[in-house]
Amino acid sequence: MQTLEALARDARALALGEPVPPSAAEAEVARQLQICNACRYCEGFCAVFPAMTRRLEFPKADVHFLANLCHNCGACLHACQYAPPHEFAVNIPQAMAQVRGQTYQDYAWPPALGALYRRNGLALSVALAGGLALFLALAVALRGSLWSVPGADFYAIFPHNLLVGLFAPVFLFATLALALGVRRFWRDVAPATSGAPLSAPATAEATHAVLRLQYLDGGHGDGCHNEDDAYTLSRRRFHHLTFYGFLLCFAATAVATLSHYLLGLPAPYDLPSVPKLLGAAGGVSLTLGTAGLWRLNLRRHALHGDAAQKPMDRGFIALLFLTATSGLGLWAARGTPAMALLLCLHLGAVMALFATLPYGKFAHGIFRTAALLRHAVEKRQPHPIGLGAD
Repeated sequence: MQTLEALARDARALALGEPVPPSAAEAEVARQLQICNACRYCEGFCAVFPAMTRRLEFPKADVHFLANLCHNCGACLHACQYAPPHEFAVNIPQAMAQVRGQTYQDYAWPPALGALYRRNGLALSVALAGGLALFLALAVALRGSLWSVPGADFYAIFPHNLLVGLFAPVFLFATLALALGVRRFWRDVAPATSGAPLSAPATAEATHAVLRLQYLDGGHGDGCHNEDDAYTLSRRRFHHLTFYGFLLCFAATAVATLSHYLLGLPAPYDLPSVPKLLGAAGGVSLTLGTAGLWRLNLRRHALHGDAAQKPMDRGFIALLFLTATSGLGLWAARGTPAMALLLCLHLGAVMALFATLPYGKFAHGIFRTAALLRHAVEKRQPHPIGLGAD
């Protein structure tokens, strides 16, 4: 009901040509940032606070930009003299996380599917993967080959063209949905971040920050926080394993596709082929990274982040873990009676992952990259309020 009322309020404001009023979460971020702007103790912690000092007010677009620039490292919460139980109740990581979740819904494409962010939980993600795997297993069982020894070629179970026909539309839709969503986000935050176009130095700096996960170091290199005041680099390391493991798996798929269509070398591939090396390294890295992130998520401090988004976070971690482990298991089971069943499980996990990419935690990497690009552009412009150079 509150969502319908908010949509009606926004539609009425747009129809009358009035600014769309901020949501409660956006207003709370603006309130806290006004306090932070007066204190500035955390100015060197991450990109958020230098960007904050370039503003005296925090309208909607600025709040969306800063919220997605935040990496939720927790350093500012543990350093803040106004954090709960102080009456000011400043909790930047939690307030920013709530707005990030809102931006994912607001910028979802098609807009009607934005509500899936609230429902994309652990149970739904695993159930979707299991349901798709069961459907595929039933299809194979009807042919009488669910538990047999078909050889090492999984295309004997599902023909190549059938797999392309199933997965290509889902992947292309997910890519399109993410691209259109971040395009709208970019158009809204660009005027609030100087409006200047991208430059080569700004792009290089933002790329460096993304690839190194620079802002998970706590601002001092010792790491961020997780369950207590202790510094830890675990989140950064497990994020790296997950991020690069995903990229290696994607690269393995891309190389295999090129090998199939351009070189006439169809799967399956054996060591030491490039697709197999990339896929094996990516699968191991993704397994270790997601297992570590799951453990950290379970132990995360209650004041870090938005508790309402934990099911979405864990659903995404679980799908990545299931995709990686089922892929490695499928490799190990080639030529055994278990291959067909493991292939159905792996394909179900991959299909569920693709289907939920635009409406799950994966979106945070896309929106955060866009925010880092705008920050790198903005910081190269003259300071707008004359309070000093960056």
